[in-house]
Amino acid sequence: MHTQLHDLGLVAAAEAIRNGEISSESYVTHLVERSKEFSSLNAFITIDEPRLLESARAADLTRPKEPAALWGVPIAVKDSYLTRGIKSSLGTGILSDYVPSREADVVRTLKKAGALVFGKNNLEEMSFGLTGKNFHYGQVRNPYDGFRVTGGSSSGGAASVSARIVPAALGGDTIGSIRVPAALCGVVGFKPTLDRWPGSGAAPIAEHLDVVGVLARNVEDCAILDAIVTGSPRTSEQARSDLKNVRLAYAPKQYLEDADPEVVNAFNETLRQLKDAGAEIVEIDLGAEFIPLAQQTTFGIFFHETKPSISRFLTDYQIPASFEEIYEGLHPGIKAGWEHFALPAGGGYLPEGDYQKVLAQARPELQRRFRQGFAQAPFLLFPTTPCAAPLIDSQFKFTVAGKEVTDLFLANNTVPSSGAGLPGISIPMSLTGNQLPLGLEVAADAGQDMKLLDVAQRIQAVLGHIPGPKGFA
Repeated sequence: MHTQLHDLGLVAAAEAIRNGEISSESYVTHLVERSKEFSSLNAFITIDEPRLLESARAADLTRPKEPAALWGVPIAVKDSYLTRGIKSSLGTGILSDYVPSREADVVRTLKKAGALVFGKNNLEEMSFGLTGKNFHYGQVRNPYDGFRVTGGSSSGGAASVSARIVPAALGGDTIGSIRVPAALCGVVGFKPTLDRWPGSGAAPIAEHLDVVGVLARNVEDCAILDAIVTGSPRTSEQARSDLKNVRLAYAPKQYLEDADPEVVNAFNETLRQLKDAGAEIVEIDLGAEFIPLAQQTTFGIFFHETKPSISRFLTDYQIPASFEEIYEGLHPGIKAGWEHFALPAGGGYLPEGDYQKVLAQARPELQRRFRQGFAQAPFLLFPTTPCAAPLIDSQFKFTVAGKEVTDLFLANNTVPSSGAGLPGISIPMSLTGNQLPLGLEVAADAGQDMKLLDVAQRIQAVLGHIPGPKGFA
C-alpha cells in the first residue's frame, strides 16, 4: 500500500489512519518525501518538517479509541492564512520571516478535528493574480505541463493537490482564486457562499467578496470539510451516482461566447453525458449586459475595498507591517495596479458614492438575475475557465480563438458568481488534445451549499475522474 499512499484522498486517508491500516507518521513521511521530489513545482513556501513529523508521531501515540474526523491527516494551507508557530508571508517579501502567535479560525477548527498543517502553499503576492507568478518565491508550475501556469491566486494549493503531495489544501477565492487553479490543474475547488466559512485570520482583499474554501481531488472531501467547518450534517444524497430528477441550467450567451472552441466542445459533450445520466438540461439567458454588470459589480467592490480591508487586517492581527510598507514592497507590476485602482488618488479608483451605488444597485441586480435563472433550474453549469492553462512565458498576454487576451480572461466565468456572493465548485471535466485539464463549474443560489455539494458529487460520479498528471499520479 505504501507506493499508493499519495493517491489517498482526505476521507480515505482519515479512514485508513482511524482503522489502523496506516500510521499518520508513515503517511506524512511519504508525502514529505514527495514534496522534496517535486520541489520544482514551487508549490510551497514553507514546510516545517521537524514540527510536522513530530505532530504526526504525536497523533499516532495519542490516538483515542474514537479519533476525530481528520485525525493525523495533513492538509496544506495557503500562505495568506495565519498559522500559529509557522511562517505566514502572505506571499510578500517583507513578511518572509513572520511567525504569527494567532491562527485563522478555519485552521484552528480543522486542527481540533485532528488535521495537521502540512505546510504553507505558495501564492500570488497578497493574493493579487490569476496565474501563479510570485516574484519573491517563484512561479508555481502546473503538474500537467511544467511550462504552463497553475492559475491563481491559490496556485500552490492546486499544484500540491494535483501532484498528490497532499490530499487537500485550504485556499481563498475573491474573483476565482480557488476555482481557476482547480480547473487548470485538474482538481476540485470549492468556494462556499460568502461568510459560510469563517474568514478570520486569512489575509483579505475585499470583505464583500472574499471566501475561504478548499481544493481536493474529490467532491466528497470538500463536503466533509464543509461539514466540519460549519457543523452541518451530511445528507444521504452523496451516495447517488445518477442525475434523475435533477434540473441543470446553462447560459451559453453569457458563458460560452468568448470561450476557446475546444472548451465549448468539451462543455457540450459534458452536457450530453449529464443528460444521458438522467439530468434535465435547461438553456437560460441571464439577460443583456450581464457580463458588464458582473464586471462593474465585482471589480468595483474588489478595488475599493482593498486598502481598508488589508489595513484593518494588519492592525487587528498586529502584523508587523503597515499597508504602506507592503505597498512599497510589492512587485512593480502589482504595485502599479494598486496605485491606479486601489489607492484613492489613483485614476481608476472608484469614488465612495459610486461604490455605494454598486452595493445598493448593481449587486442586487446581479443577484436578481441569478435568482431568475435559479428559478428555472437550481444549478447553473459553465466552463470554469474559458481556456486551458496558458504558457508561463506568455501568461499575461496570450491568444484565445484568434483574440489577444490578458490573464484576467481566466476569471471571465468565475467573476459573476463572486460578485453575487454565490457558492460554486469546479470539477475536472476533461482533458484537451494537449492533455491539459478543463474544469466544469456548478453554481447555486446563496446558502444552497449542501445541495450544491451533493449534486456536484453525483456529477463527478457520472463524469468520472480524469487521468492524473503524468509522473505524479
